[in-house]
Amino acid sequence: MQPSDGIPDSKNLTAKRRSTDILGTALLFGMWISMTIIGIYASMHGDYRMVVFPMDYDGNVCGSTGSGQNMTLFPKLVYINSYGGGVCVKECPNIKNLTDIRTLLTYNGVYQGENATLSADYVEVANYSYSANVKICDETKCPIDPELSYRSNGLREGNGYAYYAVDTFEVHDRCLSNPNAIEKVKTQVRMGEGSILNIELLDNATEFYKNLYGDIFSARNYIFLFGFGASMVFGFLYAQLLRMPCVRKSIVWMSIFFTLAITFGAGVYSLHIAREWAEREPRDHKNSTILVTRIMAYTLIVIGCLVFFLAIYLRKEMQLAIACVGEAARAIGAMSGIIFFPILQCAALLLFTSFWMYYAVHLASMGEITTKELPFDSVVTVRHYSYDSLIEKSGWFLLFSFFWTVAYIAALGEIIIAMSISKWYFTRHKSRIGSSTFFASICAATYHHTGTAAIGSFLVAIVKILQLILAKIQRTANRMDNKVGQALLTCCQCWLWVYEKFIIFMNKNAYIQTAIFGTAFCASAKQAFGLIMRNASRVGSISYVSTVVLFVGKLSISFTTAGAAYVIIDLRMGSELYSPGGPTAMVFILAYAIGSMFLDVFDTSTSTILQCFIADEEMFHDGHCYADKQLQKWFDDQGRATDELPLIT
Repeated sequence: MQPSDGIPDSKNLTAKRRSTDILGTALLFGMWISMTIIGIYASMHGDYRMVVFPMDYDGNVCGSTGSGQNMTLFPKLVYINSYGGGVCVKECPNIKNLTDIRTLLTYNGVYQGENATLSADYVEVANYSYSANVKICDETKCPIDPELSYRSNGLREGNGYAYYAVDTFEVHDRCLSNPNAIEKVKTQVRMGEGSILNIELLDNATEFYKNLYGDIFSARNYIFLFGFGASMVFGFLYAQLLRMPCVRKSIVWMSIFFTLAITFGAGVYSLHIAREWAEREPRDHKNSTILVTRIMAYTLIVIGCLVFFLAIYLRKEMQLAIACVGEAARAIGAMSGIIFFPILQCAALLLFTSFWMYYAVHLASMGEITTKELPFDSVVTVRHYSYDSLIEKSGWFLLFSFFWTVAYIAALGEIIIAMSISKWYFTRHKSRIGSSTFFASICAATYHHTGTAAIGSFLVAIVKILQLILAKIQRTANRMDNKVGQALLTCCQCWLWVYEKFIIFMNKNAYIQTAIFGTAFCASAKQAFGLIMRNASRVGSISYVSTVVLFVGKLSISFTTAGAAYVIIDLRMGSELYSPGGPTAMVFILAYAIGSMFLDVFDTSTSTILQCFIADEEMFHDGHCYADKQLQKWFDDQGRATDELPLIT
């Protein structure tokens, strides 16, 4: 297998590269065609307004004529009870004093007693006098006396057909209760003891999610700006800095210390805030909120201490990891276009998700509107969707299609990167390698190995859908309070999680073998498994330490982006939010995902170079190895270094 003069040597390894796993390609396209047929059928028979717009207790779609009465003049929904029953209104109520407990909003509009402070038209409610499900309040069913009203027949502890007039804020045409208004109601009414579903439901878990959702919606522009825009800039810059030998080591160690500083700083700051809230008079934060903040603060401080001691203990491993990433950076530097590949993957994912969501929303709108009776009063009803078996199965298929396609995009990306790096490795004169090599790999991988990526991603999608099915069964077991069933299902979920990680690990290495030798998925997986077992110490050590460095890089990108977002959000709209913490957490999650896409290029590159070198040793042990002197010296150095790392080996 000698290289031909003037021809890139990598061509000799796969001179007869053929399309692999054609069955996988057929299955993938068959899935996409089936998904499209379901989507077209759903778009023809469904109405997205039934899902996107809110629906009142009587089955009318607020702001639409899609079902029931004409509600085009009443596009907002105010919730009356915690089961989702509500009425359509023209605008969300805005109450300066937060609440008036002598004014009730009911299934039949506004009901007031003596000494009400609000005007009867504080909110414009649609006309429900025609409804067969309308409920009318009177002094017996809905007493205005705050000693009696909360547990009355009409209010039913927040589960009836009436509720106090409270200030609201709008989220996607839904009028959600102002948490401060709910808190004020608690101080003015007698709730009584032994409530099963009372106002605490709105004040704790439901209130938390409402606050979180409201804050995220209000700060959505900043979340998009920092979560996608800023994180992409930081991720790109960090990846570029890793390519520079003169600053690479400094950047990695600065990232470690920066992560430590952010962790300690966030912990100390949270502890200071919790102490300030506890000492403030009058206290405007609940004890539970203060307690959670303190727990979070101590947790961050403990994590910071652990990271600090680990960084000291694993300093040799960190040096090895920096060398691993540096060698991957040398290959990536020869093909500058490869660093932009995650952006192309994001564009493909966004395009698919747009079509998928269009299909899913229309399919969800094909359900039948049915009546649900509240368990506290058989005459109080709310409306919800019910689906026949065909729509349910179609919904599951759409979910499976989503998991499969997302995994496929990631899998094809790994093959493309691995093919580019392997071409760089198996080329004698590496100066001939450029971005054109990367673009050629995109075409070759897509044309020849779509089926291989489809097979591997199919296995991942199967596990994902099984996890969802088990989660659904778990919810049923929880409602039945079946402890044995819950324990068994939890064990199954743990097993599936381990199995998923194993599949992802084997897929990645199989894709690298496919990229190097052009073999099919099963053959590649077998070859990868054998290679790893024959070189377990070397593969484990280098893979482990490079993953540690790249993980620190992802955290640095995430903390930098989230920190900048917190400062700007707090300065620009802190007074408009319940807390800037929710939007900041969302930015952190998005930034971590974006940073991972950029740094995973280095991860795949490091693994590919390692497999190329091992294959090179095994095939060309007679002195004709493709590794240049610099690369051979690097692997010799790492071999000696790993022998000194008993923790890893």
